[in-house]
Amino acid sequence: MQKTEVEVENSILNEISGEGKGKVYELGYLLVPSIKEEDVVGVYGNLKELVSSFGGEVISDEMPKMTNLAYSMLKVVSNVRSKFNTAYFGWIKFTMDSQKVIELKKTLDLDPNVVRFLILKTVKENTIAAKRYVGRDSYKKPSAKKTDGEHALPINEEQIDKEIDALVVA
Repeated sequence: MQKTEVEVENSILNEISGEGKGKVYELGYLLVPSIKEEDVVGVYGNLKELVSSFGGEVISDEMPKMTNLAYSMLKVVSNVRSKFNTAYFGWIKFTMDSQKVIELKKTLDLDPNVVRFLILKTVKENTIAAKRYVGRDSYKKPSAKKTDGEHALPINEEQIDKEIDALVVA
């Protein structure tokens, strides 16, 4: 079935404005460190499937990596309080309807593998700044190179003092 020009134009406008597909969100999460390293991939896959099950479309993501936390975090699961100093950190950027995001939040609140999470509204473009290599040479101050024919002029301190006094008075 062929689309008319108006239908094609409306679908392009909807795609550009983000209508129809929902808003762009980013889910940042910390997973409990008690998960075995080989099982992290499975938990990560489950989180991506969870986003998809609520009608979300994954734009980009990063595999969780073990990291030290800036401060200890507590999580209560089945009336047992656990304290964490390390966790697996990962993120998923996705599009989803606003109402479905609320349901996603409720589901993540009950997940025993998630220490903490944060869902933010964001933009579709990649906002991560690329790391640039800064070598030793870039820290050196540029020096005035003399050619063979040039000689350094002697500094006349009296002349400099007069110019400074003239600037201060003005």
